[in-house]
Amino acid sequence: VQLQASGGGLVQAGGSLRLSCAAPRLIFSTFRAIDMNWYRQAPGNQRELIASIGSSGNIEYAGSVRGRFTISRDNSKKKVYLQMNSLEPEDTGLYYCSTGDSRGQGTLVTVSS
Repeated sequence: VQLQASGGGLVQAGGSLRLSCAAPRLIFSTFRAIDMNWYRQAPGNQRELIASIGSSGNIEYAGSVRGRFTISRDNSKKKVYLQMNSLEPEDTGLYYCSTGDSRGQGTLVTVSS
């Protein structure tokens, strides 16, 4: 599965960013049936699962982002989003989406203090 993440950038602490993940080569019926995840990897740290949204819309968050980040999906556009508010320097890292064994190339988020 080809996944394309975008929307990263440089933002000051307290700011917001909205990440997008597209699956352009999937057909609609396939996309809506799969679970989608957002991971991040900070420099020197292990990969962290931060948000998941299932095919039925069930959502889970890591404790580190709960209350600040919101995951959503638009099946008609074959996209998953991650709205990130109240960003902190600790949120800096490479963010990428995944499903099953597939992972996108990632988009870099840098939060300055």
